[in-house]
Parts: sequence; structure tokens; C-alpha cells
Amino acid sequence: MKYISTRGDRTERRFSEILLEGLAPDGGLYLPTHYPRVDAATLERWRTLGYAELAFEILSLYIDDIPAADLRQIVHRTYTPEVFGTEAIVPLKPLEPGVALEALSNGPTLAFKDMAMQLLGHLFEYELARRGEELNILGATSGDTGSAAEYAMRGKKGIRVFMLSPYGRMSPFQQAQMYSLQDANIHNLAVQGVFDDCQDIVKAVSNDIEFKRRHKIGTVNSINWARLVAQVVYYFAGYFQATKSNDEEVSFAVPSGNFGNICAGHVARMMGLPIRKLVLATNENDVLDEFFRTGTYRVRKGSETYETSSPSMDISKASNFERFVFDLLGRDAERTRRLFKEEVEQRGAFTLEPQEFARVKDYGFVSGRSTHADRLATIRATWERFGVMIDTHTADGLKVARVHVEPGVPMLVLETALPAKFAATIREALGREPERPRGLEGIEELPKRFTVMPPSAQAVKDYIAQNC
Repeated sequence: MKYISTRGDRTERRFSEILLEGLAPDGGLYLPTHYPRVDAATLERWRTLGYAELAFEILSLYIDDIPAADLRQIVHRTYTPEVFGTEAIVPLKPLEPGVALEALSNGPTLAFKDMAMQLLGHLFEYELARRGEELNILGATSGDTGSAAEYAMRGKKGIRVFMLSPYGRMSPFQQAQMYSLQDANIHNLAVQGVFDDCQDIVKAVSNDIEFKRRHKIGTVNSINWARLVAQVVYYFAGYFQATKSNDEEVSFAVPSGNFGNICAGHVARMMGLPIRKLVLATNENDVLDEFFRTGTYRVRKGSETYETSSPSMDISKASNFERFVFDLLGRDAERTRRLFKEEVEQRGAFTLEPQEFARVKDYGFVSGRSTHADRLATIRATWERFGVMIDTHTADGLKVARVHVEPGVPMLVLETALPAKFAATIREALGREPERPRGLEGIEELPKRFTVMPPSAQAVKDYIAQNC
């Protein structure tokens, strides 16, 4: 399997070449030259597999330059009941008939990001040891990516993490998870801006090829293909739990800010998984919902990005969206480059031609929007009706999912985090504290270690140069 850029660099690279890279040299995102198609016989065989072995089978289709025995060992070391709490790894939680949550948040940091990040930590350590090299990981987080990356990389040999987060814009629990880590290889940089500023800095540094190579910069954000392909696995796992035969369809509802989580569903559908609808749910920062309703992708400025009670989705520039648009446009790299490199950067927006936008329905996407009032109502109703407590982002997904439920088609809502991470909104909705997993009581009171930074790529470069 080889990989190419969405912006026209046709140099075909192997998985191990792009694993540590992040962005392609031309500023595009990596995608495989083709999506492997899975036939009915393969689906039937996979249906009986445990999660780790299913992950090995799927990842093997995309990773052919790591020996199979090594890849199998890495995957089985990653997806264990000890790390993720259950044998199923991603069990379903039924709600009303036809609707269930897929539990993705039982890992070390209580968020779905652990599903890919734990694997990434092992892959990075393996590849760096194989090369005899070190890596400085640069990432941006709106809440959950940062802690998932830091917990996956802490103590890993040859790895340092420089994680940017928007200063004061994460929940107290999210901040404590990251800032309380005292490991010497973890650096938290609190940027005086919004998440999009953090993301822009990561891209700016990654686009400085000389600096990137000199300081061995890599990324764990969802622009990294390895993270996205790891997420493809739980779409297959959810499908097999929700159906009895492979002629059934399933829909997935996905809370989405950066488009990485639902882009993995797009890849699974392109591989042949019988997905009827991919339901994209946004909060008040509804850039993606606007696109799927109108064909216009309009980036907001930082001053126009709302601070909401589902803060991990407070994003107005979806960095993974380019991958889907590349596929939507028939893999026309020049058209994709013009839209994202020129129109978005110069005008802040683009609008697809009517015939281009008409193709969206062929990919199964629908969308919707949820507000703070919707979140409170959904959290309250889910608790009162089913005795299930959900977090704010999952509530966004569940609210929008119910609009798109169809008879006879199971709707799986991807649970993105546990409610303990967003206690203030849970208290507002339910008048009680969310339960905390053992060992996380009083985490907000732990000593914190972080550095406040201006929203400047140069300032971040200077910090990295001084600390690597």
C-alpha cells in the first residue's frame, strides 16, 4: 500500500515513511492510493474476531512494511481489557429500540482519542527504535487529543511531546489531566487564543520543512493518517455487534469538530462496510453542518468561534475535511489544492459547484446542529429514561442522530468522552456530580506544569529549539 498527498504531490510513500510525518511536503494530507475493498466472505470471517485481531486484519491492509508478526504484537499489546476495561473494547449500550451508544471512552483518559493514540504510541516507539532515531511530537488539542497523546507517549523512549492548547478554554478536568503530568518528555504550551490558532501554528511549523527536519518534528493530530486508520476499526466492530448478517445496514452518528472521527467512518464505508448514513453532529460552531446543507465551507475567525459546553468541538477549521473533499472531487488534487490553499486561505471560504455538491448524497452524509439547551435536555432525558449518563459531546451526537433514525436500520452514536470530564454541565443538567473512575478524584488539585505562549509559530519554534 502506498500513500499520496491530497494536493498533488504524486510521490508514493510507504506507511512507515508517513507515520512520523504528519502533513505531506506540499501541505496536503496523506491518503492511500486506493481503499481496499472488503468482500462478503471477509466480513463474515471478521465478524467472529476479537477487537485486537480485527484491528490487525484491517490495519494489515494499509500497513505492509511492518512485519506481520510485529504488527500483530503491537496491536494485541494495545487493545487489552486492562487498558480499555472490557473484552469487547468498544461495547454497545442500547438506549431506545434502534439506537445505541458505542462506548469508545473507557481508555486511560476517558475519551475516544485513546482508541487511536494508544496504538500510535506503540507504533512510534517501534519505528523510532527500528530507525535508531528520536521524535519531537507537535500537536494541538481542544481538550481530549492532548491528554490522550500525553498518556500514550509519557515515558516512551526517544519521544518528546509539545502540546498546544487554548489557554483557559478547556474544562478544569481536561486541563488537570494534561497539566498535572510531570514527565520530563511532556511539554504543555497554553496558547493565548482559540483552538484554531493552535492548529494553525502546528500546520505552520509542519510546513517549515527545514525546521521540521532539523528538529525531527512529527504530529499526533488527526492529520496523521495512522490515527485515522486506527479509528476505522471501531466502525467495523460496532457494525458486527449491531447486526446478525452482512446484508444489514447500520448508520453512525458522530459528534464532529475536526472531521477526523467521521472521516474514519467514510473510509470504512469506502472499504465496503454497509453504512447507510454518516450523521455529522456539530455544536454551535456549525461550519461542517453548513457545508453539508449548502455546499459552502466557511471558516470562522477566532472571534467568531463560540466557547461552548462541548469544548472539544469548538473548532471552525476542520483539518481532516480536505481528505473527504479530495474523494468527493474524484481525487482531483489540483482542484482540492485551489480550494484549500487559495480560496480558504485568501477568502476564508469556498463553495462547490452544484454538480460537485450533488455528489455528497452518494457518500451517505447528513448533518445537524445541537445547542447548549439541546445538550442539557438530551443529557437529562437520557438519564431519566435509561439511567445512562452521557457527556456533552455525545449528547450533541444523540440529539442529531434521532432526527435521522430509520426503521430497521440501527443507529449507533459514537460516545466520545465520559461525563466526568464536563462536570459543570452535568451538574447543570442533572443537579448531581458525574461519577469518576477510581484514581481520578481530586485531579484538579494536583500541581500543574505548563507554559503560557502567545499565538505565534515563531514563539513555539523557539521553545521547541530550546527544549529538544
